Amino acid sequence: MSKVSRPRTSAERKERIQRILDALHKRYPNVTCALHHKDAWQLLVATILSAQCTDERVNMVTPALFAQFPTMQDLALADVREVAQVVRSTGFFNNKAKNIVGAARTIIRDFGGEIPKTIEQLLTVPGAARKTSNVVLGTAFGIPSGVVVDTHVGRISVRLDLTKQTNPAKVEQDLMKILPQDHWILFSHQVIHFGREICVARKPRCGQCPVENLCYAKDKAVL
Repeated sequence: MSKVSRPRTSAERKERIQRILDALHKRYPNVTCALHHKDAWQLLVATILSAQCTDERVNMVTPALFAQFPTMQDLALADVREVAQVVRSTGFFNNKAKNIVGAARTIIRDFGGEIPKTIEQLLTVPGAARKTSNVVLGTAFGIPSGVVVDTHVGRISVRLDLTKQTNPAKVEQDLMKILPQDHWILFSHQVIHFGREICVARKPRCGQCPVENLCYAKDKAVL
């Protein structure tokens, strides 16, 4: 593994970030959200279900959920206990079911059945914290309201010295300061794929890494 010197000036730091973005874009040019969905409502529901759960598991659950409750109106009228049983395998199912039904009722009541397109409005919807809101706004509407920080993005952002924070909200604020806004949406998708394929938590595959020459993490794998 190559030894990488740290940038000393703001211009060098900015250049390094751009090189990281370029490398990720070259490796993952057309990636998007891994959660299967047909519209913004289904994406919101899937993202609520994805908390502490894999995307693969969510994608196994949502077809049955939307078959039983095809529309937002159906879920607004649903018994939370019935919804909980359908989404049981995603974990924390009682709270997730409560949030999904609450989200449907809130969006119908407060927004005429249309998914809000501002971060401020979407944050008033049950289950839609910043991560979920950023996913929906970015993926469904192409609105760069912020940077989605999941476990991969948080972990790899620290590893690449893009932040020293571990709290997702603080990581997001750091990333928003240093990343061009037109990269906010795609960056998260690319880093999530990168974290699953190469920079895995237990044993990073540094020999395959497109940003190895830009990384000075102390635990880089030695081939």
